[in-house]
Amino acid sequence: MEFLQKLKISGGVNLSNLRPSRDNERPSTGPNSPTKQRNEPKDDESLPPRGSPAAKKMKILLVIDSPDTDWAKIFKGRKLHGGVYDVRVEQAEFGDLNLASYSDSGTMVDIQVYREGTVVVRSFRPDFVLIRQSVRGIGPKEDYRNILLGLQFGNVPSVNCLTSIYNFAEKPWVFAQLIRLQKRLGKEEFPLVEQAYYPNYKEMV
Repeated sequence: MEFLQKLKISGGVNLSNLRPSRDNERPSTGPNSPTKQRNEPKDDESLPPRGSPAAKKMKILLVIDSPDTDWAKIFKGRKLHGGVYDVRVEQAEFGDLNLASYSDSGTMVDIQVYREGTVVVRSFRPDFVLIRQSVRGIGPKEDYRNILLGLQFGNVPSVNCLTSIYNFAEKPWVFAQLIRLQKRLGKEEFPLVEQAYYPNYKEMV
């Protein structure tokens, strides 16, 4: 939260099989390349070499959101710690993300992008993450809790509490907390729409 306050802003994948490249980009031409093409902005395409003076003066913000909002434009010109650090925005949807996290070295994130007819993967270590997309969709292919677990495992700071995002992925879990509040405050003070939970659809008939 301190990160965004300083900027004055208002308002599947198997982790055990991932081996991020040390290079910033690498082509991906295998059968598992994403069919969904994501165009990469032309400006400022490459990250500074790791360990270079430019890289040391930059903080990377990973924004997980649809391309409908251009977060790079929102953060353009923003600086941290009295102008010491520039902010580099890396934006992608959950479906375009891959990562690996290590207990001793943090999290390495891969973003799949489409450039000149070739799918390439850009790798980086995020300093902060802003999640603006639901971690779960309707079908099993839209369940990205494994990415969330990787960010938590790597201890990546986030403006959205990763624990709350994980808990809110299950509606019965959330409603159970509301029921607990109702029992403490009373139905008149904390009314809820009555609901029922079944472990599977067969129990409903």
